[in-house]
Amino acid sequence: MPVSSAYEPAPTHHALGYQFYDSVEAAEFPLHRLRYRNQRWARRIGLDTLTDDEWVKHFGRFAPLPENLPHPLALRYHGHQFGVYNPYLGDGRGFLFAQMRDSETHRLLDLGTKGSGKTPWSREGDGRLTLNGGLREVLATEMLEALGVETSKSFSLIETGEQLMRRDEPSPTRSSVLVRLSHSHIRIGTFQRFAHLNDTDSLRALLDHSIKFYMPDLWDDSPQQRALRFLSEVANRVARMGAQWMAAGFVHGVLNSDNINITGESFDYGPWRFLPTYDPEFTAAYFDQGGRYAYGRQPSVLLWNLTRLAECLEAFAAADEMTATLQGFASTIQQEFAASVVRRVGLVPRGSSEDMKLANELFSFMRATNAPFEQMFFDLHGGLASETRWERSPAATVYRAPEFVALRALLAEYQPMQGINLDHRYFRRPAPCTMLIEEVTSLLGAIRQSDDWSPFEAKLADIAQMADAYSVPSPQRNAPEA
Repeated sequence: MPVSSAYEPAPTHHALGYQFYDSVEAAEFPLHRLRYRNQRWARRIGLDTLTDDEWVKHFGRFAPLPENLPHPLALRYHGHQFGVYNPYLGDGRGFLFAQMRDSETHRLLDLGTKGSGKTPWSREGDGRLTLNGGLREVLATEMLEALGVETSKSFSLIETGEQLMRRDEPSPTRSSVLVRLSHSHIRIGTFQRFAHLNDTDSLRALLDHSIKFYMPDLWDDSPQQRALRFLSEVANRVARMGAQWMAAGFVHGVLNSDNINITGESFDYGPWRFLPTYDPEFTAAYFDQGGRYAYGRQPSVLLWNLTRLAECLEAFAAADEMTATLQGFASTIQQEFAASVVRRVGLVPRGSSEDMKLANELFSFMRATNAPFEQMFFDLHGGLASETRWERSPAATVYRAPEFVALRALLAEYQPMQGINLDHRYFRRPAPCTMLIEEVTSLLGAIRQSDDWSPFEAKLADIAQMADAYSVPSPQRNAPEA
């Protein structure tokens, strides 16, 4: 039996019509070596029963899944890239491969690819993904999921045996094909394409499709109300995602409008980084010379992208109504940020006002003391219940600084959240799991130089322990083939 009873195919996207995608074929690769398999999420969509050979057949050679999309679909979209509109975008090295339902939530899920070959939208690209690029996306999604961030999930990574030339890493470099799991691959840029083409009929079809399959509670017989409700819901989801990034110290790096999807999950990881210490000006991409997508600018950039979506929806509602709908974004992301910080510190919320006070004081403390970002959240998890632990932390000196007095007083007003496990072995170690650029470079270097996968596997195990400590389920994995 290749699939389990939890498998529920739901191929919905092809019904939109060919103006939304191109039917394509996957590249043929000389090698298929399974390097990563997300067994927990495979179980949730009924694919955990696949053998490794069957897995490679579907996610390396892309044989269709039962009763699913008969051919991969390279999605069409436009977008603003670093503020400049680009009408020549689209899935240039990926496609939508399959859609199914989550057995736990019944929400629609997409399986999309990266590095699966050339499409009509490849332009000058080769349609391939480096092994380093695939591994970096696995690491980003694993870490973010463990930290409670809304993110796509890396589902499969297969090394494909080609030698690629790249300007941004030592070349020739090894190739791979990645499959990601996400609730949607419909982007702000998808709406921008039809607005740019003045194709109101397709724009309405896209809006109605998005509501029907992703936000059915928003349906209204009035196109005006549908558009306003949709924009409000997308804005709320994007605000939650952005707030979680800020609380996690995460910098996406390339927040172009084609990288923001309607379900509010971060995806398509390129030059991402985690902060070593709090720094609003910290950038992830070496080519972001002006700091457009710096850590501290992420909330305003997300609003900028949402404003582009609002412009597309002006075909159905007045511009001032769209503007009014987005006016609450700043307040929403602040509230979500406070909630994310309180959750990260493992405390019971006390209300938006009090939680915001704690979050602001905590970040002011980090700025004043240059405290290690992840170490501080690790030390303070549980609030005053962890005081003995933070006093013996490698960063203990920062908790003796005068700036800590006000923060400690606020922490004293909170109780640890119910079910917190401060006796977990993760909290008995001196330092937390981190994902700083030096660590990523080191473990990728071990694979590139000597094909040593043990640092990569050790990091995944470290993340799994952290996820368990923070009560976020962690995927079960197959060890990579030697």
